[in-house]
Amino acid sequence: MLTDSHTHLNAEQFKDDQDAVIQRALEAGVTRIVNVGFNRETIPSSIELAEKYDFIYSTIGWHPVDAIDMMPGDLEWIESLCQHEKVVAIGEIGLDYYWDKSPRDVQQRVFREQIRLARKLGMPIVIHNRDAHQDILTILKEEKAAEVGGIMHCFSGSWETAKQCLDMNFHISFGGPVTFKNAVQPKEVLAQVPLDRLLIETDAPYLTPHPFRGKRNETGYVRLVAETAAEIRGMTLEEIAEITTNNAIRLLGLK
Repeated sequence: MLTDSHTHLNAEQFKDDQDAVIQRALEAGVTRIVNVGFNRETIPSSIELAEKYDFIYSTIGWHPVDAIDMMPGDLEWIESLCQHEKVVAIGEIGLDYYWDKSPRDVQQRVFREQIRLARKLGMPIVIHNRDAHQDILTILKEEKAAEVGGIMHCFSGSWETAKQCLDMNFHISFGGPVTFKNAVQPKEVLAQVPLDRLLIETDAPYLTPHPFRGKRNETGYVRLVAETAAEIRGMTLEEIAEITTNNAIRLLGLK
């Protein structure tokens, strides 16, 4: 009963074996998959994938790295696609101060616009945050994102940051990095997140968990994240799977 709450099965890395990767995920016990479309190319293909498989859903939004490429009319395009029954959230959106492609002021404007759209539509948001903790928190507060809440995708911050996100109605999602032996802070945060706000993900094909680190990630590897979460929380794999799946169902309106 595992749910991968964030993956990119429509990425170029899966073009030759997408169906096989999905089949392996099913064999690993994954029953629901949330696939992410984040720019002009991946948004349509993410929705197409969700239409093809009844257990796959889509989130759509404009990634901060691609913010400079957002054109007039793209926000309205996203709004129209949010009417699709398989689109369950707006994202991934946020800020990325690591890759130097989109100026920070452009990223922040696009981020704010999409939060406002989410509030207009009453949809949760999925947050991408890289090296931008304080600006993320400030914008979420100023734009009243707590009204819709959402997911802090592949959380890498401190417990203090996590508490502020929880206070703003967000779930905290962990991916492959929490399985790394040197991942002290993510493990400490996972140990403290309330169980009803906990999610797991792969971000495949990126951030591959141990022991496959360095290789292409797959949705089925969410089981390894769940096993680590179970170990940290002193619970069984089945308990973590059920809890995180029910959280995803409740937050995103999955079947």
